[in-house]
Amino acid sequence: MAERPTEARHPHSAGLHSLPGADALSHLLDAQLAALAIVRSAIPDIDRAATAAAKSLQAGRKLAYAGAGSSGLMALADGLELAGTFGIPPDRTPILFAGGADALLHMTGAVEDDPALAQADFRNAGLSGGDTILCLSASGSTPYTCLIADLARAAGLTVVGFANVAGSKLLEQSHIPVLLDTGPEVVNGSTRMGAATAQKVALNMLSVRMGILLGHVHDGYMVNVVADNAKLADRAARIVAGISGRDIATATAALAQTGGAVKPAILIAAGATVAQAEALLRNSDGAVGPALAAVTTQGHQQGVSL
Repeated sequence: MAERPTEARHPHSAGLHSLPGADALSHLLDAQLAALAIVRSAIPDIDRAATAAAKSLQAGRKLAYAGAGSSGLMALADGLELAGTFGIPPDRTPILFAGGADALLHMTGAVEDDPALAQADFRNAGLSGGDTILCLSASGSTPYTCLIADLARAAGLTVVGFANVAGSKLLEQSHIPVLLDTGPEVVNGSTRMGAATAQKVALNMLSVRMGILLGHVHDGYMVNVVADNAKLADRAARIVAGISGRDIATATAALAQTGGAVKPAILIAAGATVAQAEALLRNSDGAVGPALAAVTTQGHQQGVSL
């Protein structure tokens, strides 16, 4: 079997152990920056993946993540943030991580080779046709991830595969293959470095673009944020004030009327009633822009059809 690019020797590997600290760290940083640069070539495929994910969630379906080892950790890091950042309920974003919660405290390689574990995780996630799944594997050949991709295809899901090796099995299995061709690692085979960095950035980009498509981002504000602590409550008030053009006191009062929901609070701060805000958001499929334009155009919402 030919050596995978992720297992090959990096030009800066030789003598790494004997370099002065600053030189060694510079090589490591350069490799991370090179991995980041690779993501740009995948932008069209990341956009396709974000669109597929948004369509599934808009239709009331699920967006799942799957991975093992470092790739699984990147999946977890992105998936777990969706509830707080975009208000997407966790039961709509299941995460299939080889080894489950136990592997978060002590990661072992054996779990990624267990087909029974992959089958059980897929079955327990309750996935079916119309859902989208993001499958991540640096090598593109991890048995756990590839089997889940097979099961997902058979069940009618849209499969998005992220891999760092061109022509790998996972990319061939995927409806939307996302190649992040980061090549060799400075510490040979340690794909928690460049490969994982590229995956994390690609997922960040995908989920933010998806949030935009879902109407959960407006002018760079996270308008569907779940304000469940003091920091986020303060952020919600600043978001409402910033978009509505009103002061913090008005924004805070509006949030009190909506139970902390940012989107309707923006419209209320701008002059709408609670009922009008809810109606406008229904009519705009949750997008703040058109709803806010209607409030602005019609002043205090005289004559709005509810």
